[in-house]
Amino acid sequence: MGIQLTPLAKGRRIEISELSGRIIAVDALNWIYQFLSIIRQRDGQPLMDSSGNITSHLSGIFYRSLNLMEAGVKLVYVFDGKPPKLKEKTAELRREARKEAAEKWQAARERGDDEEAKKYAMRSSVITNQMLEESRLLLDAMGIPWIIAPSEGEALCSVMVAKGDAYAAATQDYDAFLFGCSRVVRNLSISNNKRNIFPEMLTVKDLTESLGITREQLILLGILVGTDYNPGGINGIGPKKALALVKKHPTLNEILPNIQWPFEVPMQEIFDFFYTPIEAAYEIKFKPLDTENVKEILCNRHEFSIERIESGLARIQETKAAGQKSLNKWF
Repeated sequence: MGIQLTPLAKGRRIEISELSGRIIAVDALNWIYQFLSIIRQRDGQPLMDSSGNITSHLSGIFYRSLNLMEAGVKLVYVFDGKPPKLKEKTAELRREARKEAAEKWQAARERGDDEEAKKYAMRSSVITNQMLEESRLLLDAMGIPWIIAPSEGEALCSVMVAKGDAYAAATQDYDAFLFGCSRVVRNLSISNNKRNIFPEMLTVKDLTESLGITREQLILLGILVGTDYNPGGINGIGPKKALALVKKHPTLNEILPNIQWPFEVPMQEIFDFFYTPIEAAYEIKFKPLDTENVKEILCNRHEFSIERIESGLARIQETKAAGQKSLNKWF
């Protein structure tokens, strides 16, 4: 879900080559939901093997990571840990929304309306523990490091960027800025000329300076509009009205008397959760590509095309060999 800052946030279109050699912290669940939503058949059915196991997430992880590795981008996937109690209401709303979408998807399939079926299918995606485990096994085989955050993955991505352990966070949500992330890359590896979707870089410095506010005010703005911890935000307040409010009342104590706070969770608690994200010890260690293990997971267990997987693996090996050759000339 994330906060809705699209009317206010303006990114800069970038080329993937600009990220070559950089470590990018990936909000893993954000990407996996994308893969489960987008990588589907015409009637909305996800990719599956002959045993009925969904494989859309594995396809997305392999091919997107492959393309980025080829471009020299160093990925670190960060998975959500224990969800905060603040998120219980959002989790409940999302479960209800997915259940309703699944029912509408099935109804559309039964009447043969593929367009409607796919639309609702995309909204019904559910990530299972099995999918998460399979995803991490594939990342291990590809030599890509992954971390389980103590709580929100996006929060740890933001901490990693703030500490300089990663260059930017890869996520579609703007919440990372509230957690203190200095750079966010949206649409990473997604290029769609028809829909005019390209990778873009956003920085918190550009965002706050263009809006004329501080990070603290940005957090207040996000809370007014609505976050995962107060879904829906304050009735009648959109991004532009929220911006005007935080400029007129720049602190939490000044804002509270001027709004009707309808949530059980205190506004201060949500503010503090963003302002001081939970930190944890982590290690970023890149490992060699294990081609046989990749083929075991994708081809032997889930029936991916051996020719396509081997072709992709060959591309990674060629890229690494070229990089090593370039490095060796300096010694």
